[in-house]
Amino acid sequence: MDSSYPEPEALPFPGRVSVPHNPGELLTTTRTVRRRLDRDRPVEKVLIRRALEVAAQAPTGGGTPRAHFVIVTDPAVRETLGEVYGRVWRARYGEMLAAVERSGTVPADLRSAAALAEDFGRIPVHVVACADTTGRDMGGNQASLWGSVLPAAWSYMLAARALGLAAAWTTVLLDAEREVAEVLGLPPGIRIGAVLPTAYPLGDGFRPARRDDWTAHVHEERW
Repeated sequence: MDSSYPEPEALPFPGRVSVPHNPGELLTTTRTVRRRLDRDRPVEKVLIRRALEVAAQAPTGGGTPRAHFVIVTDPAVRETLGEVYGRVWRARYGEMLAAVERSGTVPADLRSAAALAEDFGRIPVHVVACADTTGRDMGGNQASLWGSVLPAAWSYMLAARALGLAAAWTTVLLDAEREVAEVLGLPPGIRIGAVLPTAYPLGDGFRPARRDDWTAHVHEERW
């Protein structure tokens, strides 16, 4: 496979949305997108593979790749994952959603999460980021393991954004990890870290998220 990473303008796909023009814009406008994922427009698999080529360059402990990605486009598999996702999401958040609906005010983030749960199976591509835990002691702090996987997942989201796509970062399916592993045929020792439903975005323009009082989370020398 050609490992060169093309400029978005070089990709011959019509209707591509505008993409970031500098690293700062890319980093601050790559968001988890839930409601604005286009459920109906197919995504060219070459774009997913290009984004994963970038993800492969993410830092990894000891230079040993531990991240694996499963690309799911089969409609039947996506439908199955959507059924599992909806069931697990309702178990997690259904009562909360019902309570706020009775109050008449549903927060925007909960509204968008509910929309993703409703239509998860219709998202054109599911990218499942996994870790190879073979030979690893899974007790105690696992930062060294997941630190070799989650940066690659984030790099994938950044690359997808640069290619005119959008993705959501979700861990809801981890509540049914064994069931999902069976659906995807994951070998023993392969654990799921995040699921990244990916599509073309509806509309255009992404803004940085509001991070209130960010300075309270920055500590100089000592906490």
